[in-house]
Amino acid sequence: MIRTRFAPSPTGYLHIGGVRTALFNWLLAKQTGGQFILRIDDTDAGRNVAEALRPILDGFRWLGLDWDEGPDVDGPHAPYYQSQRSDRYREAVQNLLDSGHAYRDYATPEELQKEREAAEQKGERFFYDRRWAANTDEEAAAYEAEGRPRTVRLKMPREGECVIQDLVRGEVRFEWSKEQDTVIQRPDGSCLYHLASVVDDAEFDVTHVVRAEEHLSNTPRQIFIIESLGYTRPIYAHLPYVAEPGGSAKLSKRKLAKYEKNKDFADLLSQGQTIAESCQIETEADTFNPVIIDFYREIGFQPDAILNYLLLLGWSLDGEREEFSIEEMIELFTLDRVNKAPASFDPRKLLAFQSRSFSKLSTEERIEKVKPFAQRAGLLNDPKANETLTQVIQEAYDRLTIAGDILDFDYFFIDAYEVDSAAVEKRIRKDEAAPGRLLAIAERLESIDPFHREEIQEVIQDFCNSESIKLRAIIHALRVATTGRTNGFGMFETLEILGKTRSIERLKLAGTIAN
Repeated sequence: MIRTRFAPSPTGYLHIGGVRTALFNWLLAKQTGGQFILRIDDTDAGRNVAEALRPILDGFRWLGLDWDEGPDVDGPHAPYYQSQRSDRYREAVQNLLDSGHAYRDYATPEELQKEREAAEQKGERFFYDRRWAANTDEEAAAYEAEGRPRTVRLKMPREGECVIQDLVRGEVRFEWSKEQDTVIQRPDGSCLYHLASVVDDAEFDVTHVVRAEEHLSNTPRQIFIIESLGYTRPIYAHLPYVAEPGGSAKLSKRKLAKYEKNKDFADLLSQGQTIAESCQIETEADTFNPVIIDFYREIGFQPDAILNYLLLLGWSLDGEREEFSIEEMIELFTLDRVNKAPASFDPRKLLAFQSRSFSKLSTEERIEKVKPFAQRAGLLNDPKANETLTQVIQEAYDRLTIAGDILDFDYFFIDAYEVDSAAVEKRIRKDEAAPGRLLAIAERLESIDPFHREEIQEVIQDFCNSESIKLRAIIHALRVATTGRTNGFGMFETLEILGKTRSIERLKLAGTIAN
């Protein structure tokens, strides 16, 4: 049975690149009837794990990436938090010491720094020479009597090669002589990532380690631990990292200012911030930006659109097909089709996936998606608001690409909506004829009952004929006067949904103010 794992640190956010890695692990396990494990690397004791972990677990659940073992699920290999597995790591350290594959080291930080500086002055790479290693208990006791801190280091081989058959990168070779004696246990007895990860993978029966390429350089020392402890080596696959928009550097949540110079990224972020402001959603850069998966959940993206886009971020079936259902992803995904080169995060392409996904929803499904946003923004307080919501969704159609976009149509639900002052200036104030025409149209609309789009169109068209003008001479002023915006769906449909009273009041107000 194939068993894969994803092991996030409880950071309080779920990076979009991490989700791509988790997705590939999940697909590999699901397509073979295997199991996907979620393990938490929470060795940082100063962190509030429960609070920081919640957005990560919620993000996976929202995406539909369920786990077979892990937090809130448990299983035969519990516990799934590294902070609760310290005894296992210490036992492994002792086994490595007993077998001679690790040693006690008593170098102080100051001594190591001095050695590094000396190597730098010579233009050489620093390589620890084990000069403060304790080879006997007597030497250890003497060092400890001096008050020196004790760490445990791996005693890496000095000859030969480590050969890895990577499912993405093919054969990869490392010279053992270039591998440092990595510290695996700190002076306080706590163990570091390399050892903890290996022990957990072995005890959880992980068969395939599918992870980001930055971990490739860690693999030799981890294989050394695996073989020294008598574990079975898993199969490795190192994925290319997700690159920043329009660049080749790794995508990072800390480079938000840089990414805002990319128009597509900036537009997506701005769209999200507008929705968040109306819905009173917190917008801290660490958790609310397009690098973090929570951003998309908060503003109304479709989970399947995210997954479909991430699938193709470094993987392709035939270079042409782009749309896959979850079932098709599971059936067709293979690691041999993963590219070796980094794939650049493209906000515009992600939005295209989202738009296609949202367009497939029925009116009822769209209502379900957008209603929470309308409620949070205070748009549904009127008794007829739900009816208006349905009408707007039906007419807006492809102008709604994400659920939060319903807030762009707030002028249908409330009177105190935002008005584009520049549009008012251009379309009404600067057009000497516009104010009078708006007042005249308002007067003619009084006669319509019922207030339907067909009748509205007929009355406005008759007015244009009587004035010997084209419809386009007044349509922009009509839109700005009644919606405060320069764009939207059909003008006659807009007036019908606004209703007779609200439409006439706004036309009169715009005509009066402009005069």
